[in-house]
Amino acid sequence: MLKVHAPPDIFKPIGPYAQAIEATSVDRLLFISGTMGLEPDGRLADGFEAQAIRVWSNIEATLRAAGMARTNLAKLTIWLANREDWRLGAEIRQRYLGDHKVAMSVVQVGLVNPAWLIEVEAIAVA
Repeated sequence: MLKVHAPPDIFKPIGPYAQAIEATSVDRLLFISGTMGLEPDGRLADGFEAQAIRVWSNIEATLRAAGMARTNLAKLTIWLANREDWRLGAEIRQRYLGDHKVAMSVVQVGLVNPAWLIEVEAIAVA
């Protein structure tokens, strides 16, 4: 069970995420390694939007393989190669997450492969 915490004496979230997520009952933890926009055949999706959509498809497939769903996600770390992609990245993420809130960080970095435009790491609980 995931419980959202919104402390009244700190700033309100500046987006659709939670300040803190508490796992109140945990039987299983799933740590999903940094996931890029690679297709199942190893080919890189073309452009930021396609890579971001593929990232979330890959995360969903990983969750499904572990018997979990997106509602099991508790924490995301998102790395973007280009700052200007954050808004579109947020829109795509919210299409995937819907109303589900997670603790989250979004950082602009230089990714290991310059062709990678987004990488997402996740922690899920069940």
